[in-house]
Amino acid sequence: MGVQYSKLLLQLLLVAFFIAATKTEPPLSKPNCQQKCGNVIIPFPFGMTEACSLNTSFLITCHQNLSPPTPFLQNFYQISVLDISLEYGQLNISLPVARNCLINNLTGESVIEMNLGPFHLSSNQNKLIVFGADAAGLVYNLENASGILYPTIACMSVYAPAASAPDKSCSGTLCCETPIQQRLSEFFYESSTNIFRRNNTKRLESYPCGYTFLVKDGAYKFHITDIFNLSTNNKFPVVADWAVGTHTCQDAMKNASSYLCKSNYSECRDAEVGPGYHCKCYSGYRGNPYLSNGCQDVDECNEKTHNCTEGSICSNSPGIYSCSCLKGYEGDGKNNGTGCRPKVSSSRIIIIALMEELSQATNNFDESMVLGQGGQGTVYKGILSNNRIVAIKMSRISNPNQVEHFINEMILLSQINHRNVVKLLGCCLETEVPLLVYEFVPNVIKHLHNQGQSLKLTWKTRLQIATETARALAYLHSATNAPIIHRDVKTANILLDHNLTAKVSDFGASRIIPLDQTQLTTLVLGTLGYLDPEYFHSSQLTEKSDVYSFGVVLVELLTGKKALSFERPEAHRNLAVHFHSSMQEGRLLNIVDSHIIDEANVEQLMDVANIANHCLRLKGEERPTMKDVAMELEGISVVEKHQWEKINLSSEETENFLKAIPSSSFSIVDGVNRRSINSGSNILNRISFSLSGGR
Repeated sequence: MGVQYSKLLLQLLLVAFFIAATKTEPPLSKPNCQQKCGNVIIPFPFGMTEACSLNTSFLITCHQNLSPPTPFLQNFYQISVLDISLEYGQLNISLPVARNCLINNLTGESVIEMNLGPFHLSSNQNKLIVFGADAAGLVYNLENASGILYPTIACMSVYAPAASAPDKSCSGTLCCETPIQQRLSEFFYESSTNIFRRNNTKRLESYPCGYTFLVKDGAYKFHITDIFNLSTNNKFPVVADWAVGTHTCQDAMKNASSYLCKSNYSECRDAEVGPGYHCKCYSGYRGNPYLSNGCQDVDECNEKTHNCTEGSICSNSPGIYSCSCLKGYEGDGKNNGTGCRPKVSSSRIIIIALMEELSQATNNFDESMVLGQGGQGTVYKGILSNNRIVAIKMSRISNPNQVEHFINEMILLSQINHRNVVKLLGCCLETEVPLLVYEFVPNVIKHLHNQGQSLKLTWKTRLQIATETARALAYLHSATNAPIIHRDVKTANILLDHNLTAKVSDFGASRIIPLDQTQLTTLVLGTLGYLDPEYFHSSQLTEKSDVYSFGVVLVELLTGKKALSFERPEAHRNLAVHFHSSMQEGRLLNIVDSHIIDEANVEQLMDVANIANHCLRLKGEERPTMKDVAMELEGISVVEKHQWEKINLSSEETENFLKAIPSSSFSIVDGVNRRSINSGSNILNRISFSLSGGR
């Protein structure tokens, strides 16, 4: 029994080791294709058989009889391959030396002819080197050549006694070099010596040969002894450019079947010179962009290639990673940033402002300075004596209970320091009406609902707003000293600054969850259309209440519609209910904002819609955390940043595509039968229409 157990344990360990090993690197060649020849990796579109390569131009012959086995371009004589770069679209190949020697006054010329086919020598990474006494090296371009040929590149080295020639310097004496600034595909180069025909026996005996070769920048450094030791057996590396196709990226994308950037996490770049294009994995991914699943996420945290400082937490997400400080520390957690430093205090210092100054700043709280009104008070625009613009919030005089909310907001905001949360600058407590002073954030997300505004919110901006808002809420829930529930997440409480950076505001209704609890029993408070149904019925406030409200915000960003509107038909008044039914029936595009339907990637719309579905689940325990939501949105934002849409579908094609997807994939509550979903919809409708008033 013990022996059998040991064998089983050994087998399990071997399987675990094998699985771990197979996850290290993504495949670079097509399935069932040999990936290496000797020490050289042969990635697709190159291959060692026609089935494994894009076409015959990319065929590689592996000479197994050499040690080590060496790859050669199959259709082009004498060209061995040293390295293939997918990222830069380049080949490192080796080319031989041309030598011309004078023996017994006889000239024996040496000419090297090359044909690289569809590939070209790089025009900015190679050079021509010549050495010898009165030696010359010439390069002739044979492409489209006719009649008399003239050299297009030339270099000459002159005689000097070896003792006086500068070693390690290729400046014209015994050695000459010049850059190759042409794209050469079909060409030849030759070497000549004693070009001045000087009849000097001693000189000819000292330097009987002239040498000419091509080499990539930085791969060769001249030594005086090379003049005597170099032979035609020597080969030097050069850089050649390659590209796929004959079209630009824009034209190639129009035909999805022939478009060669197959990975969803890849981008297309036009070849710098000549026809064709290159494919490249997005930043944060690696592998082969020419294969459908070729680009895979790089886990910088696991591979220790991140920039997080020691003592910080590295969190990996698709395409990116983030650094965060441990509790009790603050900073960006990065080596080249602010790092992590101990917090001086759990609360920031709040400036005590004078009522007289705030009154002057708002022109005696004139109505023309009002920015907006909410459940806890009125917000004014103020200009301080130092010309700094601020926002000043005044509690409602008619409601003494709001003073408690103001104190609560001041305590909470004094503990928060996040770029996506509006900053509390100070307060004024010398009057019966408390005043809070915030940083001024000029633009409100109301532009989302009023398309007549001069500012139009693009899909990219909406995705940024969603991602930054999710980060802020995730920070409140998991990165503060104790979890903070906002309790009134809605678009009206998301402000946008000049750079369209989202700032979460209005913490008057917020609550701190003690570390030993996961929920609070409170009076139901929130805004109709955003209110968590579970919280409404149970009065149990949890972090998942914010998640539900954020789900409504996501739907608003997708549709451009208000969360609750009595101007819409009765079945559509509650946006969450309308969204749910549209998704169930495969009619997502019918409710997506027309301003973004042509701009947004269909798969991104679906991804965001599915995130909204999860957030809007009726049971809080089935909703994701805001940290999970933020990571998902960050992953989608990376794709949007790199513009990974491969093909522009027409509206009709896109709609048919969405309708073809089973409605179950859009279900708000996975695993809940139709009856339960209808019940949930009724709950939402009752919230919408049985309550009066609001915040």
